[in-house]
Amino acid sequence: MTDISIPADPRPDTILAELRALLAAEDPLFTQLANAASLLYWSLERVNWLGVYLLHGNQLVLGPFHGKPACTLIAAGSGVCGTAVVEKRTMVVPDVQAFPGHIACDDASRSEVVVPLRSGERVWGVLDVDSPVPDRFGPGDVTLLERAAAMLDQRMLAAGGKLFPLDTLC
Repeated sequence: MTDISIPADPRPDTILAELRALLAAEDPLFTQLANAASLLYWSLERVNWLGVYLLHGNQLVLGPFHGKPACTLIAAGSGVCGTAVVEKRTMVVPDVQAFPGHIACDDASRSEVVVPLRSGERVWGVLDVDSPVPDRFGPGDVTLLERAAAMLDQRMLAAGGKLFPLDTLC
C-alpha cells in the first residue's frame, strides 16, 4: 500500500500529489476510488459527505464514500447528481434547499458540488461532495475537485473501464 498522509494544512497541489500517488498503486480501481474518497474527505474542510456514484445503466449506484449512510440509487436526471450526469457538467449548488428535486440523503447538507466522471464523452459516475455550510464551494474547490475527477478519469481509462481486474459490471 502507498503511504499517504493527510496534511495538517492541505493545499490543492498537496492533495493532488497525494491522490496521484494513490492512483499510481497497482490496486484495483474500486480500491483506489475508496482511498481517493477517504483522502479527499479528510483533506477538505467543512464537508459532511464525499463519495463516488457509479453509473450503471440509467442509474447512479452508491460507490465508495465517507459520511453518513447515503442514497443507494439515483436515477439519471434526478437531484444534483443525476442532473450532472445528464448535463455532463459540474454542478455547484450554494443552497440545496433551493435546488428543485434535491435528494436529501443527509438533512445537515446545505451546499453541494458534483463533478461528472467520464471517459471521453461517456459518463461513468460522479464525484459528489456535500457540506453543512451554505455556499461552501468556491472556484478553488471546484478546480481542485475537477482536477481530482480528471485523475480518476485517467485511472478508469487505464483500467479499461473495469473496477476489478476481471470485472464486467461497469
